[in-house]
Amino acid sequence: MTVYFIGAGPGDPELLTKKAERLIGSCPVCLYAGSLVPAEVVAIAPDGARVLDTAPMTLDETHAEIVAAHARGQDVARVHSGDPSLYGAIAEQIRRLKADGIGYEIVPGVPAYAAAAAALGQELTVPEVAQSIVLTRMAMKSTGLPPGETLENFARTGATLAIHLGIRALREIERVLTPHYGADCPVAVVYRVGWPDQMILRGTLADIHPKVREAKITRTALILVGPALGASGDFPDSALYDPAHPHVLRPKLRVR
Repeated sequence: MTVYFIGAGPGDPELLTKKAERLIGSCPVCLYAGSLVPAEVVAIAPDGARVLDTAPMTLDETHAEIVAAHARGQDVARVHSGDPSLYGAIAEQIRRLKADGIGYEIVPGVPAYAAAAAALGQELTVPEVAQSIVLTRMAMKSTGLPPGETLENFARTGATLAIHLGIRALREIERVLTPHYGADCPVAVVYRVGWPDQMILRGTLADIHPKVREAKITRTALILVGPALGASGDFPDSALYDPAHPHVLRPKLRVR
């Protein structure tokens, strides 16, 4: 049997990959993070499948379900939100699978930052404005961050920041980022991206906190910060399609 760590994307069932849809629809055991994965995503599990919401379960309990499925020779769809490689908590699960000799495979999904950018209708890397994206999170009550991975260090780059688990720390985010980005730096807060109740708030480092407080958003939101969010027509075209920049697929035109 195989345990498939499946990225379900941000919430919209139509953003499932074909492979994810096929596996969820065929595995006789489906374990999904119900707090972040809509029930509609796992509704395609086959008739008679053992479908469990792992939100109230411990790591020991979810692993016990996998071990039992292994004994029965049944494949397991282990469904996570977004992409499993980013804050998917799969490393500790994989460690246990390896210890027990249980095979696994990772199926990527649409990450929240990509879905948020799509919802905003814009690119996060704009020529000569920002060419890097930093994916990070606030520590809060979750596992701490390594010493060098501070918000201030990331802010020094000027890159577009995608901050997870930070909606309750907006004041701290404003305090740390303002000296580097400026109070008027654009900010977008995307709540439950891909869900029916998705909400988008736009503002700046100076005014986004009261907007979030008024909207009563306290969890399940991604914070995007950076000048690329406010870029309109004041940036150069990318060299990708510039006739003055030939490449192997578009050789330089000969002038006769």
